[in-house]
Amino acid sequence: MLEQVEWGEFRLWDLFKQYRWKEKAPNQCKDGNCPLINETSTNNWFTRNVIPTKIFKWNAITISINYASTVFYQRNDFCASVNISILKNDELLKNERIALYIVSLLRKENLKYNYAQKISKDKINDTIIRLPVKNWEIDFDFMDKFIAELEAEHQAELEAYLEVTGLKNYELSSDELKVLKDFEDGKMEWKEFKIEKVLDRMPQKEIDPLKIPNLRIEWECKYPFYGQSTLNNGVISYEYLKDSVLNNSNGFPTILIHSNNQNVVYLESPFYLKDWHWATSVLQKENLNKLNAMFIITVISKIIKQKFSYQTKATKIALKNTEIKLPVKDNQPDYDLMETFISAVHKLVIKDLVLYNQERLKATAQVINKNL
Repeated sequence: MLEQVEWGEFRLWDLFKQYRWKEKAPNQCKDGNCPLINETSTNNWFTRNVIPTKIFKWNAITISINYASTVFYQRNDFCASVNISILKNDELLKNERIALYIVSLLRKENLKYNYAQKISKDKINDTIIRLPVKNWEIDFDFMDKFIAELEAEHQAELEAYLEVTGLKNYELSSDELKVLKDFEDGKMEWKEFKIEKVLDRMPQKEIDPLKIPNLRIEWECKYPFYGQSTLNNGVISYEYLKDSVLNNSNGFPTILIHSNNQNVVYLESPFYLKDWHWATSVLQKENLNKLNAMFIITVISKIIKQKFSYQTKATKIALKNTEIKLPVKDNQPDYDLMETFISAVHKLVIKDLVLYNQERLKATAQVINKNL
């Protein structure tokens, strides 16, 4: 397909109008209803909703000055911080698929820039990208169909995954319906427990990352190496190291709490742990499983992010006396109820995903068939 395409080179100056606006820092903005686009690592750069000094209309491409390869398409009206350049051309960005095609080109082109060598307004204007052309004009149909076919491929993979795993069954059971109604009506009984009464602290082995090469063993089986990152569930890499530094060799359900950033993660596999002055708490319980652990993690996360910070860390001693509120039965944590509650929430989320993917499959098929 790509071999038969004709290409043309285009300078961004000729394609887009570039804007920048010095919005207040996120912590200086008052809460409002306009998304503030700032240099965050996730969620399309959305920081929070604020009262803006200027609103940019949707259908725009945003580029970070400090992290130039981080380029996003904005599908809603927004305001932006000083470090964001905004590219507008409603005629060129005919739909989201074409915008995503151009975004992918800019991300690749801007890899040559970094925090030490920032991109500038002039450098953005002078950037040259190659676009498909037909009869000396930009071939919008090709870009539209190309992205639609990629979407269709990924949507089909998701559909197959949901089918194989049984996740397409999103009908709530009578127990799930009841626990949701009891929660909404305030009929669930709650009690406060110290974390150490709910979860058992486990011995742990930590590794200095610089020593990994001396510990590494060539083997196909690899386990997650956890650190303080808030991305990718805290996983830095996957390694196979000497058994002497392996944690949770039996793969029991486990909760990790990082003291520096209050990050809480769940795992149910053996793992390695980054050396950080014993800043990570490793917690388990006999009746813990993935569903009730999600309930407990949510409760813990809410409490420790209110109570702790980088200056006041969630250390093992501090966590020992931290209390969380859980639903109870016979004055003890009701793990079965927590499991049922999360199962119900899980199905509600999956239902939206299943229905959304089915609608996207239909819409994508129409685009592909139209351009055949």
